[in-house]
Amino acid sequence: MYRSKKLPSCLLFTACLLLAAGCTSQEKSQASGTTGVTVFEGARLIPGDGSAAIEGSEFIVQRGVITRIARKGELLVPVGAKLVNLTGKTVMPALISAHVHPGFQKGLTYAAGNYTRATVINDLNRALYYGVAAVMSQGIERGEIAYQIRADQEAGKLGGARLLVAGRGIGAPKAGPGAAAYAGIAYEVTTEAETRQAVRELAAKKVNAVKVWVDDRGGRAPRLSPALFRAAIDEAHQLGFRISAHVFYHADAFELAEAGIDSFAHLVRDQEMTDALIASVVRRGVYVMPNLGGTERNTHTATPGWMDEQYLFALLNDTTSPENIKRMRGLFAPRDPAVVETVRRTYGILQRSLAKLNAAGARIILGCDTGLPDHFFGYAEQRELELMAAAGMTPMQVIVAATSRPAEYLELKNTGSLAPGKSADFLVLDANPLADIRNTRRIAKVYIKGVEVDRAALRARIAK
Repeated sequence: MYRSKKLPSCLLFTACLLLAAGCTSQEKSQASGTTGVTVFEGARLIPGDGSAAIEGSEFIVQRGVITRIARKGELLVPVGAKLVNLTGKTVMPALISAHVHPGFQKGLTYAAGNYTRATVINDLNRALYYGVAAVMSQGIERGEIAYQIRADQEAGKLGGARLLVAGRGIGAPKAGPGAAAYAGIAYEVTTEAETRQAVRELAAKKVNAVKVWVDDRGGRAPRLSPALFRAAIDEAHQLGFRISAHVFYHADAFELAEAGIDSFAHLVRDQEMTDALIASVVRRGVYVMPNLGGTERNTHTATPGWMDEQYLFALLNDTTSPENIKRMRGLFAPRDPAVVETVRRTYGILQRSLAKLNAAGARIILGCDTGLPDHFFGYAEQRELELMAAAGMTPMQVIVAATSRPAEYLELKNTGSLAPGKSADFLVLDANPLADIRNTRRIAKVYIKGVEVDRAALRARIAK
């Protein structure tokens, strides 16, 4: 809808000055039509930083950047601005996912041979369709593909969810990811010199963070010793990079936190996190990814009701083949009840630990091992938000954990929240996620840098 609010010339001049002062980015738009000014009005606006929602908001976007936010009618709007009426909708920042593995699934197959530029881009398109604007691939990037895609996105040549990379992760021999699809990717180190050299090689490729595997991977590998993971942490920090750890055991997590690790890619799974560990995590400012979904889906012996939740299933149906959906349903039935009971106990540990971390004010960020078999991009994130709320986080806390806080961790300074000077990366929702976090699935529109994403075109490309 196009219309303008007529202003006296002096007020128009003042408004333009205000817009110029608020525009802190000169990023080029991804499509035509964003060189002017757009005003979005009427929506409930959730900033994403934990501050209260603004009912009946009005915000101005110029050249892809938010310049002003207020209640509707409080801003001076330049003549000729494009007006978008969002009355009855909710606006929130686009999601950011800090733990993904793109490129390995193609249809019903999951293999190293699937890892191509096309499959990685397909996963990024799928993520954006679900409202995920940026993802961090955690340590199993093969070859140069991910780096090339990242460069093309930075140059404005390629869309989809923004890709950040950790390159090859670092672990003890045989301690990297165990699936056949990942064989030979991780650095295998046994000395401090090898560990530091691996970090230096990753730094030379300008990774967005370093990844280490620390535990014994269920007994199939030696643990990465404290001397080696301390060397990795020290080298990464000296070179100006953050470092994330794959953990399983409580003892490892405590030593890592005290050594200065920046994030845990998983929660502890052998026992509930103690008050001492949580205090260390909070004191040291460690970011924690709950990673609930992969465990939760193994707690069922029949197809769970959440698979048929209206809006989640609609998104899945839009982006996944009937054959994949059929297989997902079939995986729940033939499970050994004793194994399921063990998984349920583990999942209880995760839920209780997350509740304690949240109560203590820990830095929780969205991360859910997206990209594992049938753990699809976007779908995994939308499901994870619900699980975080079920573990005791409020919808507002979940939104912070899925937007501004992962942006903070990944050092994405221009996105993650809706505020003057930030990129206009946001979701338009048909219902309020503060009332029910599952309403993040009710996506009416997605905007990146103030430009509406053509979700129909994304869906068509994913289907191909």
